[in-house]
Amino acid sequence: MEPLPEFNLSAVWTEWGVAPLPLVLTVWGVGLYALGVATLRRRGDAWPIGRTLAFMIGMAAFYFVTSSGIAAYDEVLLSVHMVQHMVLSMIVPLSLALGAPVTLALRTLPPAPRRWLLFVVHSRLAKVLSFPPLAFGLYVLSPWALYFTGWYDASLSSAYVHEMMHVHLVAVGAIFFWPIVGVDPLPGRVSHPFRVLLTVLTLPFHAFLGVTIMGQVTLLGAEHYLALREGPMGSWLPDPFKDQELAGGILWGAGDLVGIVFFIALFAQWVRSSMQEAKREDRRLDRLERQQRLAAAATDPVPGAERSE
Repeated sequence: MEPLPEFNLSAVWTEWGVAPLPLVLTVWGVGLYALGVATLRRRGDAWPIGRTLAFMIGMAAFYFVTSSGIAAYDEVLLSVHMVQHMVLSMIVPLSLALGAPVTLALRTLPPAPRRWLLFVVHSRLAKVLSFPPLAFGLYVLSPWALYFTGWYDASLSSAYVHEMMHVHLVAVGAIFFWPIVGVDPLPGRVSHPFRVLLTVLTLPFHAFLGVTIMGQVTLLGAEHYLALREGPMGSWLPDPFKDQELAGGILWGAGDLVGIVFFIALFAQWVRSSMQEAKREDRRLDRLERQQRLAAAATDPVPGAERSE
């Protein structure tokens, strides 16, 4: 690893690099989504601007934390890695889910690719992965597996494992968030109360993992981080245990913050859905009342008919 200057906010913007996989995924993701929106507009169909913004924010966040100074220092400081972890596992999948790319694809793809997409969406594998208890288990247990098995050490010594870890964080986050957001027609969607419950249940898991990392008496990735201190960056690197404590605090605080914001958004979505359902019920009752009045008028004798006879 080439020596890097002392980490600060300026380094986040100056230490950019070109990571092939994130670049390819970002270019293709943004390009295909923009093509879909343009196709709808040429047909004269509308597509909510909010969905487009959400998807673009998700892709921008993905590229930023995998190619900027955050990516340059994610193997140097555990605290920086933890920032990257939280963005990839929460902000990116949540933003992409709000962008509803599956719905956009179903509305713009030619018949043959659309059938293949529907086959994948309704496949047994998709139903299994989106089963809420399984998705919840994968989401809350994956970080424990990452930091308390040999997986994290392997990601520090292998570029391939490191990249696959990024993909895994986004994929597991997507499996959890996509059915909860409920925009795309995917299996595993549940009622709003259960969505809120699942979101609330993630909060103590993030907090407990963060506190556990903060209180660790052993150093995560000890061989890697201690070796860095023996090199030219040792002059500015912080104490690894203090950096690990900061990383645990970031996991705790960021997980709770994003979870609470998402909880509020879900609750607002629930209230809005309930109000729309109430309006639909009012309209149904109004139609039923009108039908009953018309039926009663049709069966009643015409006033004065008996006198004329």
